[in-house]
Amino acid sequence: MVFGWIDEQAEARRRAGLVRTLRPRPADSPLLDLASNDYLGLARHPEVTAAAAEAARTWGGGSTGSRLVTGTTALHTELERALAAFCGFEAALVFSSGYAANLAAVTALGPHGSLIVSDAGNHASLIDGCRLARGDRQVVGHADPEAVRKALAAHAGPAIVVSDTVFSVDGDRAPLAALAAACREHGAGLVVDDAHGLGVLGDGGRGAPYAAGLAGAEDVVVTATLSKSLGSQGGVVLGPARVIEHLVNAARTFIFDTGLAPAAAGAALAALRLLEREPERAARARAVAAELHARLTAAGLEAVRPDAAVVSVRAPSPEQAVRWAADCRTAGLAVGCFRPPSVPDGISRLRLTARADLSGAEIERAVRVIGETRP
Repeated sequence: MVFGWIDEQAEARRRAGLVRTLRPRPADSPLLDLASNDYLGLARHPEVTAAAAEAARTWGGGSTGSRLVTGTTALHTELERALAAFCGFEAALVFSSGYAANLAAVTALGPHGSLIVSDAGNHASLIDGCRLARGDRQVVGHADPEAVRKALAAHAGPAIVVSDTVFSVDGDRAPLAALAAACREHGAGLVVDDAHGLGVLGDGGRGAPYAAGLAGAEDVVVTATLSKSLGSQGGVVLGPARVIEHLVNAARTFIFDTGLAPAAAGAALAALRLLEREPERAARARAVAAELHARLTAAGLEAVRPDAAVVSVRAPSPEQAVRWAADCRTAGLAVGCFRPPSVPDGISRLRLTARADLSGAEIERAVRVIGETRP
């Protein structure tokens, strides 16, 4: 049978409790949302949605082509300049998604003859970038600067170290200063994905690299998504101007992909301007995460202490994690459910998003539901 192996894999997923399904949500969902990555509560902010609509009216529903042909508008350029200035870097380049931005950065900066050192806990987009790059790849232990140092010491040529700044599963921070020190000892570049740090960490949400004193460094390149704290869609690479120019000429997911839709660019720019005016949103997201963690652990649940806005709660098994998340949904609470192969350590979790716009009553309600539905 053609594609018969698909049925075999489907059955194996079913037996392991790893079947994934799409669940369309209505625009006016009654669920309390702790599953999305809308950390600052800006996805539906009137200024953000109005800017998206205005950009669509002005520039059209799509960008009409790749960035190098017709897909770059004055709005894209304005967004790139604003992001670079906000995060403290010389230049920025916007992509159609955070995934595309990570593929671009890693493949373009990890050519043949180079070494790419990757953290074992990295996001799938960084992992795929490492697989697609022509350089040699070495995976090291999670958040282990000494392992990075040893890997770099054994290589004579150019190298980059690749890591998330805040890991998406448990929400723990990478030791960025120590990683940068290891890189500088061996003349390597540091490429970090700040998807879960931008808008939450650093002065007014300027990100984890800014907080670590690495913003604007000539040997540091940062990727980020516009779809989390900025409530829009798309991705960005920030770094030295010569690195950004190299990406324009060498990154396949930039050269051959249609540019970011104008509505998404407009929404992201409006969200960034709003964050500049209201920097307290970043601190509020962190405070909500800390309160969620404190209340969950006080209720006897095994929750990982958050370094940013991600709070994870351990589940006994993949099947029980799925059932737990479903029971939460039935009780009016949407939570994320992470299980193999999405979690590198094989431990299933509920994943909660600490949004800046959550009220004290909503936090209390979420903790109550999670506790009452625990396996």
